[in-house]
Amino acid sequence: MIAFVIGVFALAGLIKGTIGLGLPAVSMGLLTMVISPFQAASLLIIPSMVTNFWQLFAEGRVLSLIRRFWPLLVGIIIGSVWSIFPTLGHSEFHSEALLGGMLALYGLYGLCAKKMPNLSRHDRWLAPIIGYLGGALTVATGVVVIPVVPYLQSLHLKRDDLVQALGLAFTTSTLCLAFFLQQNPLADQPIDYTLSAIALIPALIGMGLGKKIRYRIPEQKFRKIFFVGLIALGLYMIAHQVGWI
Repeated sequence: MIAFVIGVFALAGLIKGTIGLGLPAVSMGLLTMVISPFQAASLLIIPSMVTNFWQLFAEGRVLSLIRRFWPLLVGIIIGSVWSIFPTLGHSEFHSEALLGGMLALYGLYGLCAKKMPNLSRHDRWLAPIIGYLGGALTVATGVVVIPVVPYLQSLHLKRDDLVQALGLAFTTSTLCLAFFLQQNPLADQPIDYTLSAIALIPALIGMGLGKKIRYRIPEQKFRKIFFVGLIALGLYMIAHQVGWI
């Protein structure tokens, strides 16, 4: 089990280091093929927390970002407390099927999104709605992607601001996920913080190697392969849960 976890997080870190995203999505997608979504999400806590904090605090200006995006953050917190979706560990079929759907949507978004429409003039009322859905889906799938990532990209932020805004949203959702898992333990699935800490090491090594790969192969080609792989993995998870395969 330890060897499998190390391999998964090394691969997920490699992908994140190469294209800047994908660590939670890849980790959850692969881990839930052999363990429950609740256990998989618990292993993400430390690797996600460390990498998200790194991403958030790398450039400074954290307080100004919080002042701008606090409605989004409040929405994430509320959504994680009062989710409209079946939550991790309490409806395994729905959690895994929903995660598969999220991965497939994420892959389709990555392949098809060229230029996002500018929604910045609507962010006052959109932010809490997007945040709520993001928080609700976080405690349902262990991954915050849809709709938070497309929404932030639609604001047409500068590159560094976008990276930090994503880090802020991911950090908030990871804290909410950790709190949810701690407050809703399953007797037969304890949270393994030791294994989660171990998973951080291959994730960081993978990220370092990914940054080197970024300069050796065309990024767009790698991104296309990655997103196609997410679609295939997501569809496989859905088909497996409904008994088609």
